[in-house]
Amino acid sequence: MRIQTRLLILVYSVLVPAFAAGAIAVWLVYTEQKQAQEKGLQEAARATGLLVDKELERIATMLNVLAASPALRSTDLTTFQRFAKDAARDAESVIVLSDLAGRQVLNTRAPLDAALPKLNADLLNLRRESGERATIVSNLFRARTIDRYDIAVQVPVVIDGVVRFYLATGFPANAMTQVLKAHGFPSNWIGSVVDRHAVIVARTEAAERYIGKAATGSIADKLRSGAPHGTNDGLSLDGRPVMAYFHRAPMSQWTVVISVPAAELRAPAVNAAVLLGGLVLIMLAAAFLAARHYAHQTSAPIHALQDDAVRLGRGEPVMRHAIAVVELDALNAALVDASRQQRDSKSELERRVAEAVHKAEYAQRALLQAQKLEALGRLTGGIAHDFNNVLQTLTMSMQLIRAERDPERLSERIAVCERAIAGATNLIAQLRAFGRVHQINLETKPTAEAIEAVLPLLRNAVSATVRVESVLADQLWPVTIDPVQFEMALLNLVMNARDAMPNGGTVALHAVNETVQASATPVANGDYVRISVADTGIGMPPEVLHRALEPFFTTKPVDRGTGLGLAQVYGFATQSGGTVILDSVVGVGTSVAIYLPRAQQSVFVAPAAKAVPAVHAGIAAKVLFVEDDGLVRASVIPVLVEAGCTVMTAENGDEALVQLQHGASPDIVFSDIVMPGATNGIALARWLHAHAPGIGVVLATGYAGEAVDVPGVRLLPKPYSAATMLQALADAASARVA
Repeated sequence: MRIQTRLLILVYSVLVPAFAAGAIAVWLVYTEQKQAQEKGLQEAARATGLLVDKELERIATMLNVLAASPALRSTDLTTFQRFAKDAARDAESVIVLSDLAGRQVLNTRAPLDAALPKLNADLLNLRRESGERATIVSNLFRARTIDRYDIAVQVPVVIDGVVRFYLATGFPANAMTQVLKAHGFPSNWIGSVVDRHAVIVARTEAAERYIGKAATGSIADKLRSGAPHGTNDGLSLDGRPVMAYFHRAPMSQWTVVISVPAAELRAPAVNAAVLLGGLVLIMLAAAFLAARHYAHQTSAPIHALQDDAVRLGRGEPVMRHAIAVVELDALNAALVDASRQQRDSKSELERRVAEAVHKAEYAQRALLQAQKLEALGRLTGGIAHDFNNVLQTLTMSMQLIRAERDPERLSERIAVCERAIAGATNLIAQLRAFGRVHQINLETKPTAEAIEAVLPLLRNAVSATVRVESVLADQLWPVTIDPVQFEMALLNLVMNARDAMPNGGTVALHAVNETVQASATPVANGDYVRISVADTGIGMPPEVLHRALEPFFTTKPVDRGTGLGLAQVYGFATQSGGTVILDSVVGVGTSVAIYLPRAQQSVFVAPAAKAVPAVHAGIAAKVLFVEDDGLVRASVIPVLVEAGCTVMTAENGDEALVQLQHGASPDIVFSDIVMPGATNGIALARWLHAHAPGIGVVLATGYAGEAVDVPGVRLLPKPYSAATMLQALADAASARVA
């Protein structure tokens, strides 16, 4: 074999694999980047769909608030029309109230007595398809009265549990274009929103030209087929080759389409292929010429180059050395460069891996933060709804009390306020179960006695087709619990079991003593009473079981569940120092086990007043009343004075401590716990226990983040009645005398 041939074989054996590896590397990197880009575009389409839905849900929320208007419930259309006009987004928006047949009853653009047409047929068809209680978003339509493209959102108006009307708002389609532009797409991308018929609702480019036109080509078929997401390689409406990524928004059932120029996606691969091909041709030609012109050179330099090629194949560095032949020196230099590029490629790969790991960790943190915000949104939304109802009741009742002249009706108004306050108190009791431990309602009770006391209530909570069985072990240990929360927890579990057995079944309630040692479950080591409630119902799939303890999460219909049941059970168990273990098999049933720690000591509990008796009188005692809230002081001090107390006041614990240190000698200190300053109610009680043990102490609070560990202190939960407050003060005075 000729030396020229040997040289060619040697050179090609080094260069061809190297460039093949380079081509594979370029292809792999391109494929990875393309997949990441496609994933990012799909995620961008999904996120934009959620942004569109969020805007529409905001409009639906406004309509739901209007639908709950008292004026609408009393059919006071004049007042309601004024409210509706105030609530309209702007002068281009309209709010329409229609009956169940689609006839307009009220239109904010027309007088009340004007003749109004029916709603558009598309909206009526969507209502029939979606059901009477659904929130619906229309397809794009041409508004006849103002000759423009509009979209509408419609919600039901439910009065006394029955859908009476439908409330809708119409607004120009270009509002959705502003939502798209706010997302910040690159200038050469096209973002579009199409309705269920693949008609363009909004577009980031040339919106005025294309809104109202239907999508064409293969993407139109995919959009009309109802596919939730996908891609399409085709032409834009103005004829440009694009790759389109689409995703259907869940609430509106509209589809967001993001179109990216096809050349932008293919450019990295084309550029890399051209560059690699050029390099291959140049290097192969140089190798051929070098072998042809310098075939007479000795084999030693060739062997040296061969050794360099072997080292390069092993990934070892190739060193530059002088051969005294220009072409062979050039080949040696090429091997050195290839070795350096190989090392650089390895370093670049390691850098990209580290960057990808960092991005994944950042995305995980962002996901966790989003989940926290979602849970917080559900929690605050539920609380705001219930408290707004209480505040609405109190507001209207107080206004009626000011205007009322009939004493009998005045008592009725006051009773309504008392019921609203009681409802707020119950809501606070439920929410408090999600927080830290509150000892003001804890009692140490025999477990069997506590369960047997609630069994009649549990059996009454189920239908005749559901049987409640109870098996209580002998000598059950006592537990320290909030009795009301305990009853509520068992009742929630039994009602959940009842709902899981629509055709009837058995609910088994078991209670046993259990000592946990080195458990694989979340239960800490120690002595517990395990109370389990098991049903023979439909069970829960893993994805539902994973979220079952989240507040306000429910799979039940809106009118059947609030999502607080299992969350209250978990809050009660953790408040009591225990935990909850869930187990469920689809088609077999669900078992919920509450672990309550064995009680070690008793806890004093102030008795809760079931009614509001007449104000207790005749407490001849000096009371130092410590309260930072001026409204509370203004309402409590007259009651204390009327009961015969001599009242001294302090606006916070620091001020009270100064008075006591300078000679004030009350019989009783009646203080709030949570106050501004360095001295809260508990710190004040500790000081009194150490320096003035003869002074009685009553602490009032609605929430205490710190346990009360001062002997002899009486705890008074807020909100308290005058009788409950005076009874606690009388008990403190009696104990002081004793």
